[in-house]
Amino acid sequence: MTVKHGRVDLTRGRGAGARPYNRPMLVLGIESSCDETGVALYEGGAGGGRLLAHALHSQVAMHAAYGGVVPELASRDHIRRVLPLTRHVLTASAKALADLDGVAYTQGPGLAGALLVGASVANGLAYALGIPAVGIHHLEGHLLSPLLAEPAPRFPFVALLVSGGHTQLLAVEGVGRYQLLGESLDDAAGEAFDKTAMLLGLPYPGGAELSRLAETGDPLRFRLPRPMLGSGDLDFSFSGLKTAVLTLVRKHARAGEAVPPELRADIARAFQEAVVDVLAAKSLAALTISGRRRLVVAGGVGANKQLRERLRAECARRGVELFFPPLELCTDNGAMIALAGALRMGAGTRDYAFSIRPRWPLGELLTPR
Repeated sequence: MTVKHGRVDLTRGRGAGARPYNRPMLVLGIESSCDETGVALYEGGAGGGRLLAHALHSQVAMHAAYGGVVPELASRDHIRRVLPLTRHVLTASAKALADLDGVAYTQGPGLAGALLVGASVANGLAYALGIPAVGIHHLEGHLLSPLLAEPAPRFPFVALLVSGGHTQLLAVEGVGRYQLLGESLDDAAGEAFDKTAMLLGLPYPGGAELSRLAETGDPLRFRLPRPMLGSGDLDFSFSGLKTAVLTLVRKHARAGEAVPPELRADIARAFQEAVVDVLAAKSLAALTISGRRRLVVAGGVGANKQLRERLRAECARRGVELFFPPLELCTDNGAMIALAGALRMGAGTRDYAFSIRPRWPLGELLTPR
């Protein structure tokens, strides 16, 4: 179904002195859905704009001791970081709070406590300043993040969204106009990377470690299955691939020990080859089915070097335009939230309500077929 948003007269302030937006909007974006605190300042709207500044604090080192994200620790760290980061981006941009035209924040999905931090700060600032506060779907932020690249893609395009627990192909006609073409039926690509890393005994965060290890592996030593490669649709399934890795690990691990170091890189490479083959093939099929000549890749797995190289080669061969976000904006960040907020507010959206949605289905943003 389509999300219902309120409409507002785009004016600054609540009283009689409110003035219309006769210049690019200045939007503060706050991301706090999981284990990274991101704050950014974006100036612009539907006609384009620019990222003035962004800052990010990662909690990876803190959570590494526990082998994964501890929600309570994540929430407390967001509280410590969000205001200093906000002051930093304002100073870096030579802007003041009074210059803001709106505040965007990640409303969901994510960890409830972590989301509450961003929502609290965003709505508090917006109320005090008399400006809109807009809740943004975390995945829409990722989906639109390639618009921060130079050059930026033009609508329409096909998007491969590979972020955390989501692997989806979408036809994107414009902001808020998304149609699902295919999705993961079980484990997403990012989840499969993390779970495979655990099987190989790699440290947290496993997905990134596996990608680095795979660069040194022999691509010919092992071959793993390519799930649903010939399914005839655009859906994905990576749980079987993870099981195949488990079988391989059990076969080669010494009794009571981990996989020998000399084999780990080769298994990591075989796994990554399989994932990249599937993601590339399905993305190219989506372009053919939709008739589009423009592909956008977004989300954390979009930073994978092998995936980027494969898609560049395949798209160049077919005369397809290919776009990625800047590498530093592939993972969670405030810039994508500020951008999405500016685009939503530029279209007249105002969602001024103190609320979070830890389990916000992406389907609620999709355009009905």
